[in-house]
Amino acid sequence: MVTLHPVSRALVPVDSEAAHRISAPNYDEFQSDKEIWDLIQQKPDNVLRITMAHCHTDDLANACEEGGPEALKHSGEQMQELIKSSLSKEVQNLLWIYEITSPKRPDAPQLGVGGYAATKEIRTEETPRGTIIRNEGIRPEKANGRAQLIDATNAYIGTVNLAVKDSSGSLQTTMESISNGRDCSYEAIDEAGNKHKVWLVTDSAEQKVLIDLLAAEPAAYVADGNHRSAAAAALGKDYFLTVFFPTKQLGLEPYNRLLPLNGVSAEDFLAQAAENFNVAEVAGATTYRPDSVHKLGVYLTGKWYELTPKAGSYDPENAAESIDADIVQRHIIDKILGMSDNRDKRINYVGGNKTSEYLVERVNNGDFELAISLAPVTMDQFVDVCDQNRFMPPKSTWFDPKVRSGLVIALLD
Repeated sequence: MVTLHPVSRALVPVDSEAAHRISAPNYDEFQSDKEIWDLIQQKPDNVLRITMAHCHTDDLANACEEGGPEALKHSGEQMQELIKSSLSKEVQNLLWIYEITSPKRPDAPQLGVGGYAATKEIRTEETPRGTIIRNEGIRPEKANGRAQLIDATNAYIGTVNLAVKDSSGSLQTTMESISNGRDCSYEAIDEAGNKHKVWLVTDSAEQKVLIDLLAAEPAAYVADGNHRSAAAAALGKDYFLTVFFPTKQLGLEPYNRLLPLNGVSAEDFLAQAAENFNVAEVAGATTYRPDSVHKLGVYLTGKWYELTPKAGSYDPENAAESIDADIVQRHIIDKILGMSDNRDKRINYVGGNKTSEYLVERVNNGDFELAISLAPVTMDQFVDVCDQNRFMPPKSTWFDPKVRSGLVIALLD
């Protein structure tokens, strides 16, 4: 059973213009503070001024410490400004239908239902029967940073993406019935051209149907937002802010790597890689993106190579070990390059909002010596890992399009 509960006090944009001005990507979708600062300059009302308050400054050179006392104080002040703003209004006891349409998949919109999920249902060592299954381990310092932001703002701004199987299709059908039956409450188009639409659901009869459908689900999988949900649990909150999407609705993009060679020559790198991979040069390729799992692209010295794992390089019965990111970490980043800790600061993880051209540019500019391009994890792989009660390898899933921050904010009592 999975619990869906209305948000008792929700702060929402007053209309589509306000939604465009307020909403923003999540804090973890950026490669640098400069990217965040630039977006705040372009859209000064957006919620990054709250979630990444250290970048809310006239000059980035004067930015305060991220997550430090000054930044947290500023987050709280900016949250109060948003509450008082003419751009927002409060709605009580709210569920909502949320549609995202990607220009990459214009005929396949992603439809979900938003509200509160229960922290007591998160599966942990203490609650092994929990029905909300995380896809990765929790880094305490990261969860603590999210918890401090919740405390400073007395609000949930970031939204957790939960996936449910919806085997019967009833949830999908019900959401479509609601969204097709009336105009959306507001919409916004993001920086990548994704269209986000929200239908506010305050009718108790409609809410009950949605709540009952979620209660019939045996489990929900954390697709994005493990630390946001963990932060709410650590604070002793009963609920966290979420949107539930049917698994068949979700899209995945690759999560790539930019790396130093750490003194290993290109020739030695390829020779060592051949121990666990079949290695073939992709002649004449200027960009490369694998078209299926268990194909890897490697770019170094101006050339692309395709690597395919050899038999025995992973256990096909172990869903987590079969993920390409895990294979790369074990056989390339650790064994060849000597970086055994996936949190090593020399490893630059590049989300699916960056192209293969971006990887090539960073290597050609001398910022890195090696790029690794991966195929997206499949939803079947993702669910298999969760069902085996394992964790996805770090930085292996980039769900796209992302839930946008600021379209619904939960105000805490």
